Amino acid sequence: MTAIMLGLAGLVVLIFGADLMIRGAIAVARGLGISPHVIGLTVIALGTSAPELVVSLKAALIGSPGIAVGNVVGSNISNILLMIGTVGVICPFLTEGRSLRRDCGVLACATLIFVLLGRNGVIEIWQGLLMMVLLASYLYYCYWSERRSRAGHDRAETGQIGRHSGQLVSWLRVVGGIVAVIGGAQMLVIGAVDIADQLGVSETVIGITMVALGTSVPELATTASAAFRRHTDVALGNIIGSNIINTLGIVGVVASVGPLTVTPELVRVDLWVMAAITIVFIASALLLRTLVRPLAVAFFFTYVIYVTLQFYPAGSLLASLVP
Repeated sequence: MTAIMLGLAGLVVLIFGADLMIRGAIAVARGLGISPHVIGLTVIALGTSAPELVVSLKAALIGSPGIAVGNVVGSNISNILLMIGTVGVICPFLTEGRSLRRDCGVLACATLIFVLLGRNGVIEIWQGLLMMVLLASYLYYCYWSERRSRAGHDRAETGQIGRHSGQLVSWLRVVGGIVAVIGGAQMLVIGAVDIADQLGVSETVIGITMVALGTSVPELATTASAAFRRHTDVALGNIIGSNIINTLGIVGVVASVGPLTVTPELVRVDLWVMAAITIVFIASALLLRTLVRPLAVAFFFTYVIYVTLQFYPAGSLLASLVP
């Protein structure tokens, strides 16, 4: 009962923080002449990915690599299937924007790097450092490219921005929202892990399902808030940015602390499931003008089936089906 109450309290804090962060981020984007898509891809994605970083790093330091890596794999899967599968049914995502192809290409490359390194069973320190450098370079390029393309607009608005006292308030909302999201996520994760641990499943399954779902709730709450406010560019940017940050940033940070073991369960099945789902998502985003409701429904039920199979006897039915 205590775990359930803690989880519910965390969910309330998450929803409040997500709404506060979205309000502030949109205002900041408008004031600085930066598109909401880039704000969702960077500031919001970094903030909502913080719970994954904290949980994965802590798990790795206490010797639980199954949770550390499973959290990233499970979060990437839930970020796509669960977000589009729930929010997209009510408010379908528009797949427009000049930078969508670039961002989807980077997501594809990041996923490929993760799979290639992970299939060896261990990600070395130097590989983790390289992943962090790649992520930092990409985020800087996003900001530089956006500022360059809007240079004329920035010059026209410079005087107004300097006098816009609301920018400070907007940034405080972003920071306050991120803090609330992280705090709420921690409460939710603690409750979820306590419940899952009592079920007697492996730490990899816990990482892929309960922990990943808990740490993905910030992205879900933020994406839902953005989509319901008709800022689908922010919502889509948050999904893509969070998965890129999870793949390159979180894995990179954790591996840079010490060699990161990728469990056989993940290597056999879940890494490839994540890669396949990412490919389907990228193809849908690039080929469709709107992620239509039937696709969202298919994503949702795919996620339900995937999570359900994880809790079959012998740890995972999915793993038992693969030689």
